[in-house]
Order: sequence, then C-alpha cells, then structure tokens
Amino acid sequence: MADTNKPNPVAQPSALGKRGRSSVSPKGPPGKIQQMDTGFDMDTTESSSLNVEHTQTLAPVRDEVYYMEDGSCIFLVQNTLFNVHRTILSKDSSSFSTMFSLPQGPSSSPGPEGTSDNNPIILHGDTPSEFRHFLWALYALPPELRVVTTPSADLSQLIDIARVSNKYAFKTLETWALDAIQVYVNRKPCPILLAIPPPASYTFSVPHPKNPTSTSAVESGTAANTDQLTRLIRLAQLCGHQALLDTMIDLLTQLMTSSLQYAYLAMTLADELDIRALKGAAYLEIMQKATVVTAVDVDLTKPTISMPVGGTPFGAFGVSTTATTTTPTPPRTPETRILVTPSQQLRLLSGYYRLTRIWESLRTTPPPFEHAPSCGATWHQHGCNQSWVEFWKDKTRGDVVLGKGLADVLGRLRVIQKDYDRLGSSTAAYMHHDCRIAARRGIGECIRKIEEALPDLFGEPGDG
Repeated sequence: MADTNKPNPVAQPSALGKRGRSSVSPKGPPGKIQQMDTGFDMDTTESSSLNVEHTQTLAPVRDEVYYMEDGSCIFLVQNTLFNVHRTILSKDSSSFSTMFSLPQGPSSSPGPEGTSDNNPIILHGDTPSEFRHFLWALYALPPELRVVTTPSADLSQLIDIARVSNKYAFKTLETWALDAIQVYVNRKPCPILLAIPPPASYTFSVPHPKNPTSTSAVESGTAANTDQLTRLIRLAQLCGHQALLDTMIDLLTQLMTSSLQYAYLAMTLADELDIRALKGAAYLEIMQKATVVTAVDVDLTKPTISMPVGGTPFGAFGVSTTATTTTPTPPRTPETRILVTPSQQLRLLSGYYRLTRIWESLRTTPPPFEHAPSCGATWHQHGCNQSWVEFWKDKTRGDVVLGKGLADVLGRLRVIQKDYDRLGSSTAAYMHHDCRIAARRGIGECIRKIEEALPDLFGEPGDG
C-alpha cells in the first residue's frame, strides 16, 4: 500500500460508482449516499458549496489519522480520503450498514466502489473536519472519551459528532454526544455565556424582499458572533433532543430580555425552525422595545411609503403613510433600529392588533373566578362581584397601568396583580376573604393563558 504520509496523486473521480453515487460535481445525478444527505447541515452546506469548485481541481489527499493501512472502505469527503473499517461503520444499525448490504454493480465497473483511491464512496454535505470528529468518536478509547464530561470538552467537536451521527443514523452515538453537550452547557458559569460577545458588536442584515433565501440575519450577521448558540439550537431541533432544546430556549429567553439583539436572533430562529416556545416571547420583546423598519426597495423616481413602526418604542406603533421621494428618515435612536422582513412586520402588526383587542375586553371585564362556598352562606355574591368589578375598573385606569404600552397586556396585568398583593385585606373590601384569593388566582390564570397564546397572537392574519 502506498505511503500514507504522502498525497495520493490520483485523478478526481467523475463517473458514477457501482452503487450509483454521483461524483463531486454537483451536477451529477443523486445516488444512495447522496440520498442520505437530507439532514440538517448546520453551517457547513454553504462552506461546502463555496469550496466545491476549488476541490474539483485538486487531487485527493489521504487523511493523516483516518486513512488506515488495514481499512476496508475508502470514502472521499470533499478533497480528503478516509480508509476505515466497514465493521465499525456498520454498528448501531446505521445507514452505512444498509448501504454495505446492497448488491454490487455490473462486472464492467472498475472494481467495487470504496475499495481504491480511484473509486471511493463519495460523501456529500460534510467537511473533512466534521467526518474526522465523527470517526474519532467511533475509534476513541474510553480514557479519551471521558474528556467530553470535563471542562476541557470541545463543544464544536461534540456538535459535529452529533450532527454526522444523526445524518447517518448512529442513534446511540448521537444520544451520547447530545447528552455530553447538555452537561457542557449546564456548567456554572455557563460556557456559552462566557463565549458570546457583547451585543453592541453585532451587525444585522435581512433577506432581500425579492429573494428571501438570499441572506439570513442569523447566517450573515448574528451567527458570526453567536455561532455556538445558534448551532446548538438548530442541532437540538434537528435531533429532537427536547432537554437540550429547552435549555437553549431558556438561555436565549433570558438573554433577549436584556438585549434587543438577542430578541432579534430569537425571532429569526423561531421563524426558521418553527419553535413555538420561542416565537411568542421573541416577537413580544421586539414589539415592545424596538423601532422596526421594513427592508424594501426604494425607487427614487417614484413616490414611496415610509413605514417606520414605532418611532419611540414599538408600543406606540405609529405607522406613517406619507408619500416621499427620498429614503426613510433614520430613527432617532439607531441602537434600537431593527430591520425585519415583510412577513415579520405583518406578524408584529397582527400581534399588536390582537393584544390591544384583548386589553379592550379586559379593561371592562375582569378575569372570572369561582366564589368560595362560604361566600354564598355568609355574603351576598352579587355584592362580592360588584366589589371586584369596581376594584378592577379603578386599577385599569391607574397611571402606572396606562403608562405601559397599549399592547403591553401582560405588563399591565402584572401591575394590577402586584397592587392586588400589596393592598392585602383592603383589596376589594366588600369581597369575601376566600373570594379575594380566588380572584388573585384568576389574574394569574389570565396571564398564563395570554403567555401560552402569544405564538398564535403573532401569527399572520388567517393563521389558525
């Protein structure tokens, strides 16, 4: 066998192998390995597409670690050859086990695919580094594997292992990597928080209105600064690891309450991955605290509509429809200026409208509660109800409540709840004591229901 320390100057394979796999060229027909490449590629797809033209012009090189002299199956990942053992890759009922059981091609083929450098099995959608990390997990000894449970664990390596394991159906290895990630992110202090930069360093961009897939706010700006945070949320969603997903959602929810940049990131990820638990809270933060501007094409030869939403914080929700022949005037506070897509703006408008309608209903009709059994025996329930209604109307007209944004229903309800607790026995003096307790529970239940409904409130008109 050739010297493994020297590049192998074989030509780049271009024909289909015996099992119908395509060459490195993206124009080749899909094959069996390519069909397995339907999983989430994290952030590697873009880099793979950028490098494919360059790698086609270079001769493949053998990996320094995982091109083994006694290997029984040769893979080509981008421009790197790996020679590993079929028995190792066939474990865990993986996709490789299914692939190896397929019949060989016609006898006219240049030998079975994967048996020589000239005819390797070509894997698409991975990078050599990712595949190398995956192989490390398959071949590492127990003392080496224990490092993932220590502070010295390499989070990027674990993410690669989990993603590639998910792609090729190594379920046991995938679960092991995800559990190790869960241990890592739950360390105190949280390594994720220590790694992310201050929000002031972020830069954002939005998809072009005529080509929504051209640019992603996460990919173009935020992901450059919060790569691990976004990759972990995407990975947990891809693999269906609910514990890790809940941990990352809680972390991002905490971050976005103190930073609009994180709220913007959360809103974008919630839309991209359809994460209901993140969507409502993120849109609410943006609506309440940001000046929102829609990215649109401006033709200086025609009148346009300037649509800054908010002016002051979004709660004012002023929408200007004055025709102009110039670009929109920059907001007075550029640090809170958030660019959104037209669909995101529509969801924000819908949420604002629905929340204001909810408040208009609550303003005159307090949350219901069930009277205590003792109320009917010793008190007149009608008088108890009347006392509760009068208290509610008085508090909903208070300066502190009205000082909250018109759509800040949750903020207004929490102010009323706080006053209710502060006043104690003097609250709605003509209510039975047990009914006062039940009424407080009614406020809390109203807050809970609105929080649960936030994702639907910020849905587009017509959404169920």
